[in-house]
Order: sequence, then structure tokens, then C-alpha cells
Amino acid sequence: MSQKVLGAVFNTSPAADGKWINLKAAGGIAFLCYLAGAAGDTYTLQEAKDAAGTGAKALAVITRYHTNTGDGSDAWTEQTQAAASTVVTTATAAQNAMVVEIMGTSLDDGFKFVKLTSTGAGAVNAVITNLMAGRAAANLPAMGV
Repeated sequence: MSQKVLGAVFNTSPAADGKWINLKAAGGIAFLCYLAGAAGDTYTLQEAKDAAGTGAKALAVITRYHTNTGDGSDAWTEQTQAAASTVVTTATAAQNAMVVEIMGTSLDDGFKFVKLTSTGAGAVNAVITNLMAGRAAANLPAMGV
């Protein structure tokens, strides 16, 4: 019997806006963001040493991200920028959804936690990828500890 992908390939926290996510046992993280109504939003990436936010600071490694309407009617469009800790989506329907991927190797030494915070009402889903150890979903560790 094959294992389902939750636990084998990824773990997720669908309500991750402004929440510290532990990357200790993962190769990276994808933040899936959505704000309806062509309102635009600013998302800010930070890193910390622990779940309490010790040593929190901006993580200026975002050089590319992808946007689309979020309803499955269009392909993803790659956006590029100079390395920054923020992503700003525009007030157009084509940027309602945004995905940014961060590799665990992008964090500074001693830092294991990241968070992405919306300055508006954008929803942020964190998906940690490249899990170091696959396991059944019920045996996955909590992502914020």
C-alpha cells in the first residue's frame, strides 16, 4: 500500500498568517497566499531561532514568486524582484493568489523558523516540503514547535 502525500511529501498549516513554522526537518517551505477582490497585499518574510521568535529579523531572500487569479482559470505568472523580505501584489485580479518558495538553506545559521505575514486580509497557507522523514499524517510533528 502506498503512503498518501501528507506526511510523505509535505506538511501544511492552512492558517499560517504570522505564525512561526519550523523548518528543522524540511528542505523548504512554500507559502500559498490569497486575497480576493483585486485588493493587493504586502507579505513580509522573517526568520527566528525558535517558535517564540527569538532573534527575529527580516529574511531578504525573495527574488521570485508566482501570481494568478487563484480560481484555476489561468496559469501562474512568474514575478521577479531584487532580493527582499517582502512581496507586494498589485490590486488586479491576476494577482489575487501568490506563491513564494523559500529553501531551508536560505536561513541564517542558527535560525530554523520562518513566518510570512500579510499586512492586509490575505490568507497564508504554509506547506513545508522535502520532509527529512516521511510518516503517516497522524505522526507528523506540530509545525510551530
